[in-house]
Amino acid sequence: MFDGKFRTAVDARTAPIGRALVKLGFSADVLTASGLVFAGATGWAIATGRHWLAVVLLTLTGAHDLFDGPVAKASASASVRGSFFDSVMDRLSDAFILGGVTYYLEAQHHGQLVLLPFAIMTSTFMISYQRSKAESLGLAAKGGLMERAERMILMGVALLHHTIFIPVLWLLLALTTMTAFGRFYRVWQVASQTPVNAEK
Repeated sequence: MFDGKFRTAVDARTAPIGRALVKLGFSADVLTASGLVFAGATGWAIATGRHWLAVVLLTLTGAHDLFDGPVAKASASASVRGSFFDSVMDRLSDAFILGGVTYYLEAQHHGQLVLLPFAIMTSTFMISYQRSKAESLGLAAKGGLMERAERMILMGVALLHHTIFIPVLWLLLALTTMTAFGRFYRVWQVASQTPVNAEK
């Protein structure tokens, strides 16, 4: 959603911060890599039940993800390599965070509930894969209710209190699944109108 309807507004607000970070000596790759470190720390904090600390670390993880793009643009270093690096690190970050959730649920609740973060990860990766595959075919596949920024926000809400942790995880699963199906439907509709010679 933020990557679709609100992208222009977000870019306008983050661009000045990106220029400031460049002046301070930051590079997009450094922000992307350090964001992965914070994601790993977030997963550890979740796994060990330090959920308020996890909220802080998750916020810092999101900040790195938010500003690496504006820094790349401000420094005129945006590239295909950088985009690839960012996408791979984002997937690893998601795995670290949901891995922490899995460990916590196994330690605290046991049983089949550990499959919940696995299901969330599956639907999350399907959202990302559908976009990358569609774009490789020359089709647009951005937008949707639960893209990465929204997923991180909802995960932060889940971490606010143990009584809402599991219910919000179920909500996250429902919304990511809906987003994955919605994206599939939109791409399917566009692809059905694409000439055969445009397929790869």
